[in-house]
Amino acid sequence: MKVKFVAEVSSNHNRDIERSKRFIHATAEAGCSGVKFQLFKIDQLFSHEILEKSLKHRKRKEWELPVSFIPELAKCAHDLGLEFSCTPFYLDAVDELSPYVDFYKIASYELLWKELFLKCGNTGKPLVFSTGMATIQEIEQAFDWITTTPCKDLIILKCTSSYPTPIAEANLQGIETLRKNFASRQNNVNVSFGWSDHTVSSAVIARAVHRYEVNFVEFHLDLDGKGEEFQSGHCWLPHQIKEVIKNVNDGFLADGSSDITPSESELPDREWRADPLDGLRPFKKLRATF
Repeated sequence: MKVKFVAEVSSNHNRDIERSKRFIHATAEAGCSGVKFQLFKIDQLFSHEILEKSLKHRKRKEWELPVSFIPELAKCAHDLGLEFSCTPFYLDAVDELSPYVDFYKIASYELLWKELFLKCGNTGKPLVFSTGMATIQEIEQAFDWITTTPCKDLIILKCTSSYPTPIAEANLQGIETLRKNFASRQNNVNVSFGWSDHTVSSAVIARAVHRYEVNFVEFHLDLDGKGEEFQSGHCWLPHQIKEVIKNVNDGFLADGSSDITPSESELPDREWRADPLDGLRPFKKLRATF
């Protein structure tokens, strides 16, 4: 089983293209399959009523990723063998990203926005969406929108949209509910399931992969604790996630073969077992030449 780990840079790039490239290199070094950014403009993200009243939300202007960064970031990722993705938060962003992204991601907060789902789906590119805060009926609605488009590859991410997420609220069993509801309703769409992590828990990720068999894990990454979103507590650092990815992959190596035969590492000890004639170790033929 191949699990894709995709690093979400979110707004931790600090509007610095060199820092953004360092994220991409760190993602590759950690063993990820892909890297993802976010493309939003606050005046197309929040209503004018909120922006007029909230300095906190107006200050998120400083979190915007410049559209001009996208071509260079995509090239950097592709040169390192990574998939490149970006979450569009306004409709024109879908067109701006189309030449560069390998797949689109729709965030939990945009789950109810039909126009965005249709515009992403109509590109024909693979699509990923998160289910944080949603009811099963809302997820079914989004799924039905996608099936009216040319999109043929869909990943649905179980997600709890709190930052950070308490482990007891990860609700990984919901992955089985998603699989039960959508794996048999594919309608010519190849559907798979994943986990969008906000717990920063290696135990949760291992459980999602090895118990609930997700094949896609998205997580938030920061380089050094200096990113805009790091203080919220939902971001991994490169050395932390690198160890998690290694441990997950090592877990698959342990599956081995279903055959019950001595393993290669056991062979030298086979003759050191108790001899069936007297119950003493090693076999008598080995004793004679020891």
